[in-house]
Amino acid sequence: MNAFNDHCRRSLDSIRDQGRYRNFIPLQKRADSFPYYLRRDGSRVLVWSSNDYIAMGGHPVVVNAACEAARAMGAGAGGTRNISGTSWVHDDLEAELASLHGKQAGLLFTSGFVSNQAALSTILNSLPNGPDQPFHCFSDAKNHASMIAGIKGTRAVVSIFRHNDLAHLEALLRAAPEAAPKLIAFESVYSMDADIAPIGAICDLADKYGAMTYLDEVHAVGMYGPSGAGVSERDGVAHRLSIIEGTLAKAFGCHGGYITGDAEVVDYIRSTAAGFIFTTSIPPMTAAAALASVRHVRQDHARRAALFERAATLKARFDQAGLPRIDSVSHIVPLHIGEAALCTEVSQRLLNEFGMYATPINYPTVPRGEERLRFTPGPLHTDAMMTELVDALVRIIPQERRCAA
Repeated sequence: MNAFNDHCRRSLDSIRDQGRYRNFIPLQKRADSFPYYLRRDGSRVLVWSSNDYIAMGGHPVVVNAACEAARAMGAGAGGTRNISGTSWVHDDLEAELASLHGKQAGLLFTSGFVSNQAALSTILNSLPNGPDQPFHCFSDAKNHASMIAGIKGTRAVVSIFRHNDLAHLEALLRAAPEAAPKLIAFESVYSMDADIAPIGAICDLADKYGAMTYLDEVHAVGMYGPSGAGVSERDGVAHRLSIIEGTLAKAFGCHGGYITGDAEVVDYIRSTAAGFIFTTSIPPMTAAAALASVRHVRQDHARRAALFERAATLKARFDQAGLPRIDSVSHIVPLHIGEAALCTEVSQRLLNEFGMYATPINYPTVPRGEERLRFTPGPLHTDAMMTELVDALVRIIPQERRCAA
């Protein structure tokens, strides 16, 4: 035990020395003043890094649904889905999510991380084909840690293709045994680089080589497409995807993850995935809030339009000020800093001196030298707030860092 404690101490010291130790900032989210949060001393902090992308977490429709369900059903589910943990609101939410993505069925998980880990591991270990012909999984190099966790440790033969590189993906597909079962796992919006996958072209390759497709839409659901079903809806290709995975914890402002797909596939995962079977169901009040949010967002076109207008405005403000913005085609606005200690320092000064918070993104989330601040402007971030932010960043970020952009 002492040896392990020593290992922990040395590792933590090294992380601190590199300037990438994670300090959690205790901020109280406020439904009535979002995107302002409160510190313990009562001072307000303007948050620029929330994943509550379109401010649904405090929307009256969502809050009222949660309160009504809590009064009727209590705070917790009281069991797994198989042991008294399924209410009709869980069933209704799964049906709504299936409808959102144009799929036959949906399945709820306790988080987006768990949905990816459980679904991918179950699929890749599913076929009784023995060691001579396992699943071949083709995973984008920048896939989320939850997808990597689901893929690792399975019987699959794993090939990593260069990020959004169709030629490399096709070369790997071509090299795999023709008769082998195949699955391509990728995301739509990549949250750290803020770029978007060529979903239709990947589906073309999947059709050509007989592969399943698994698309993570967690940073796109609620925002992209005519009804907020994600980039795959926007691009008109949702029907071509085998499984679409998403979250209720970002644009929908609640909690939980899910998958959607063909009824038999979803039922198989429901019946065999340990990450689903052996964990407590999400609380009914959470499911009710999420159901209300999804139904509202599907009809709230103005909220989605406002998100993209705000993101475009902040990008323009950063560019006008000469700030080192990383080019992006999504609603996420990354600002390159390029050094872990400096990235943390900029974030801390922004908070302590100017009352604003933006999350520092350091290694291993991004490669060394690619450290950045990640901004997610939403419908409630005003022009005046953006002026305050830009003025603060110009004062904090060294001139040479701005010129280097």
